[in-house]
Amino acid sequence: YSGAMMLTLEVKARDAKSSPETVRAEGAVPAVYYGPKEAAQPIAINARSLEHVWKTAGETTIITLQGVGDAKDTLIRDVQVHPVTGKLLHADFYVLEKGKKITINIPLEFVGVPPAEKLGHAVVKALHEVEIEVAPAELPHSLDVDISKLENVGDHVTAADIKLPPSATLKTDGSEIVASVTAVVEEKIEEAPVAAAAEGEAAP
Repeated sequence: YSGAMMLTLEVKARDAKSSPETVRAEGAVPAVYYGPKEAAQPIAINARSLEHVWKTAGETTIITLQGVGDAKDTLIRDVQVHPVTGKLLHADFYVLEKGKKITINIPLEFVGVPPAEKLGHAVVKALHEVEIEVAPAELPHSLDVDISKLENVGDHVTAADIKLPPSATLKTDGSEIVASVTAVVEEKIEEAPVAAAAEGEAAP
């Protein structure tokens, strides 16, 4: 766990009557922010700035919105991307309540070289994210899973083994296996038995 990353975006209030096309023609992306205590507020954000922040932040980094009322700490909740050009078409920002923890899925980063692979075993990564409840100030962009101790068949790392920020509690079942070592089985190619239906009988 390496501490929370914070990013800032300048936003402008957007007239809900102005069409998304008009906003995009001005080099901005139409967006909206909302929260438990915030009614949905239409905003416009510089397209380049938003693209940069989205690539860096994903959905697990707090983004402070400035320019409309008080600064607001938010998470990107939903992004619409053009299927052909990949350009951002619209973004939803969820405003965090001050002093309240958030429940969120955090992606896992596997670190270390498992000795099992050198021994010819396979390391199976079963989980790629876990759910935690955490104070916004300690929200991790990702969580490291150390797989350098995986050596023998049956060795495994569980969700409970993952190091979390001090304020965080694990919501995923701690006994869930995140990564494990299995034997590599040589597959024999066998002739598939001919199905009865292929011999002119009606399938059951």
